[in-house]
Order: sequence, then structure tokens, then C-alpha cells
Amino acid sequence: MTSPVYFASLRAFSDQESTISKVQRLFDHAGFAQAISQKGKTAIKIHFGEFGNDGFISPVYVRQVVDKVKACGGLPFLTDTNTLYMGSRSNAVEHIGTAILHGFDYAVTGAPVIIADGLDGKNTRKVTINREHFHDVVIAGDIAAADSMIVMSHFKGHIVSGFGGAIKNLAMGCAPPEGKRAQHNARPFTIPEKCTGCASCMNVCPKDAVTVKKKKSVIDQELCIGCFECMHACPEHAIDINWETEIPQFMERMVEYAYGALQGKERRCGFMNFLIRITPDCDCFPFSDAPIVPDIGILASTDPVAIDAASFDLVNQQQGFSDSLLTTHHHKGADKFKGVHAQTDGEGQLRYAEKIGMGTRSYDLIRI
Repeated sequence: MTSPVYFASLRAFSDQESTISKVQRLFDHAGFAQAISQKGKTAIKIHFGEFGNDGFISPVYVRQVVDKVKACGGLPFLTDTNTLYMGSRSNAVEHIGTAILHGFDYAVTGAPVIIADGLDGKNTRKVTINREHFHDVVIAGDIAAADSMIVMSHFKGHIVSGFGGAIKNLAMGCAPPEGKRAQHNARPFTIPEKCTGCASCMNVCPKDAVTVKKKKSVIDQELCIGCFECMHACPEHAIDINWETEIPQFMERMVEYAYGALQGKERRCGFMNFLIRITPDCDCFPFSDAPIVPDIGILASTDPVAIDAASFDLVNQQQGFSDSLLTTHHHKGADKFKGVHAQTDGEGQLRYAEKIGMGTRSYDLIRI
């Protein structure tokens, strides 16, 4: 059995084919109106971008979904959750401020911003899922309380999960810090022979888990929260994780959280993936690197697995940019995300999500 995934390219030859009109048409074609009830509170799950990042979805596109939800009689609000690491989004005050600085204010989007896990990440709800790694998961309270949800995801790379799309947006994005910590089972370690003691890792660690002793960094595994900031910051690639034992579990734990975020909203969720400015790393970084492939288009579906599978395939069908972080796998058909982060297995999240019944990897790509 396959799931329909609707696709709009970015080609346009008149004002009738503008990108904003395509967002509206995708909403209609994918049947998102059926998820919206009269006066139903509809969470529009978005990533507002870390301060300094500019790869996030344009608030102008988000406005089109807001207006569509209102036309269906729903009550839309824009939402995300507080981060595990210390940055510009680790509490609701700074998080909302960052969202406004990036254009997500009421004047532009037509909807309020509500940080779903509250001022300091303590507004939570326990959701029973009875899966392999978790009996219960902890979901942000206002996302759990919403009647329906439209998940808008900027599809891009990720240093550990390979890519971030609808599944990751559900998993990490709908979890408070407590839930994010539960997913991050992996703990990085230093490779002494590569380490130069530059302290780049120590300077970015949000929990002071890294020290430099005898010109080598040392990571305290008890203090470490597994946010992987040190891995990205290290100029010598001297920090690694156990890819064989820890990362498959990380992927499965992440998927189970995504599963939990959907509970209680069966047939009341829609997903949009934006394959625009496909950066090598996620929007949690306070900068945006150059894209690894050309812009492709926008997808919509009610199946989070199918839309991520289609997005993954569309990216890999592109010729990669040589003047980017993509070091290998430039040719069409190659796994572009492995070309950036060689040991990742993005398809792992798709396989497990299908296994636990979140959706199917089989899809019909329907061009509008």
C-alpha cells in the first residue's frame, strides 16, 4: 500500500504559479482541511531557527497555512519547544524573541507564537506508547493539548540522524528538554591522538561537561547531555560517538518520540516538507552553511514516513554542489547526506518508523 505525497516544484511562469499559491494548493490537495475542526486549536509546528541561522522556512509561507486553517474554522498558533542546549531558544522568553526577530510575529503570520512546553520546559504531558525503548514519552503540554497539527519542516542534513524532516520535527521538536534528553542516549568521546587542545568543544558545551587537561579535551559522561555541539565545533574531527551501538538506538528512540507526538491526533495531522536551501546541518546552529543541492520544491502529505521518504529520494536524485560541505556522493542517485556526514544512516529512521506503524515508505509522488 502506498501513500500519496503531493509535490510542487519551484518553477513559476506567472503570478498564478507563485510559491505562496503552491503552498495553498498543496494544503488543499493533501486534504489538510479534514484535520481541522470548528474552533479546534491547531498547532502549526515550525522551527523558528537559532539566532544567526537563516535557513528556516519563510514566515511568508507559514502565513499561507495560517490563513487556510482559519478558513477551515480552526484556531492556529505557531509553536516549537525549548532547546536542550543553551542558545537563543532555551526558554520561552528568548525563544519568542528569536521567533519575532526572524519574522514570525503576528503582523506577518497572522497567528500567535506559543512555546509549547512553557516558560522553562516544564509544561509537559506523559503519553503512553508501549514501544521497544519507551513505555511512556514526555511531550510538550500545548502540543499534546492541541486538537490538530500541521507540521512544517525545513528538510536538511543532520550530523547524527542523517537528515531532519517531518519525523525529526515531531520527535525533537515536540519534546521538552526532558524528552530531548531521553532521546539522546549517545555520548561523544575524544580521540586523544587527534585532539590539539584548542578548547573549541569546551567553549560550546552547554553543561560544562568538557574540560581540557594536558592539552587534551576530556568529556564527563555524567554531565554530558548528548547534544553533539562539541562534535560539530571540533576543527580536528577529534570527537566521535559509537556509531554501531549507540546511533541505531538513538534513531529508534527519536522515532518513538515522533510516534508519541502523534498520539491523540490520528487523522488530524498534516505534513509539509520544504526542500529549499537544503543545508548540511540543522537550523539549531547559529549559522546556515551553503546548500548541498539545488532547491527542489515543496511536498505535502498526511503520512510523515512517506513524505520523508519522498524528500530523501528527491534530494538524492540531484547533482550535488561541489562548492559546499558535500565532499563525496555528488552524482545523481547517491546518498547526499552520507556525502556530508559519512557514518549517518538517514534511512534508519524511515525503516523503524514504518516498522512501528507510523506510515509507509511506499509513496505516489503526485505533481500539482
